Amino acid sequence: MPDDSAARPRLYRAIRGQLGSIRKIYMRSNGIVRRGDFAAYPETVLLLNGFFQTRNVWEVMEDRLRHDGFGVLSFDLGGVLWRYQIRSIVDSAEMIAEKVERICERYGMDRFHIVGHSMGGLLARHYIQHLGGDRRVKSLITLGTPHRGTPTALVGLSVTAGGMFGGSASQMIPGSGFLRQLNARTFPASIPLVSVYSKADLVCPWWCSVLKPRPGESSMRNHIVPGVGHTDLTVNGTVYRLVREELKAASALWQERQGGLAPGAESVAPKPGSA
Repeated sequence: MPDDSAARPRLYRAIRGQLGSIRKIYMRSNGIVRRGDFAAYPETVLLLNGFFQTRNVWEVMEDRLRHDGFGVLSFDLGGVLWRYQIRSIVDSAEMIAEKVERICERYGMDRFHIVGHSMGGLLARHYIQHLGGDRRVKSLITLGTPHRGTPTALVGLSVTAGGMFGGSASQMIPGSGFLRQLNARTFPASIPLVSVYSKADLVCPWWCSVLKPRPGESSMRNHIVPGVGHTDLTVNGTVYRLVREELKAASALWQERQGGLAPGAESVAPKPGSA
């Protein structure tokens, strides 16, 4: 009989690359380690997780960003079992908008960047385009986000009992009313929007993530990365370096527009206390 022992680890890694680690993402508590120092950094990044995920998916990227001089915050978006995010994109975005305003008022924070994985990118877009987030957001980077919907949302629809336990899956079906409304409104040209995706992504096929700018949407760009699964987009080193450089470029652009830096100057300072 053929020995399939070598194939099993490869299969496991492939599944984990698409869906994430059961132990590290799905079984761990969704509690947040509250850090109040994010506003002390020159640039702050809000991380938004996707469908049926928890904020644990961001552990690696959060550590990397903090090491590289960015303040980082993420939210417990709740959901089924008070853990897995399946709530309506509109409802979740409204919750995010309310939390952001409270945080900005409490910590004196004015503007920040967003990195959204999968459905998290749609949350960010709805917040920016419909809830006044354009007054707060400097840039948006999406990782494996179904900007045009994804056929795998039909699987999510079955998980949520046809939307009975959460409306987000139906909103990500290609041609949904939510997506038509989202894509009908012009994305603010002042906010850089970068979509990062991979042809190895089986959850959100690459063509679902491609941005197709219309007249007036000059800030949109696409980046394709080779051989990275859906959830691995949050931990892959190549993807992180791309995210970091896009954040630095957006920070420099913002400072240039405000007259604070010369074009191309570095805007991310060392971590607080490291000088």
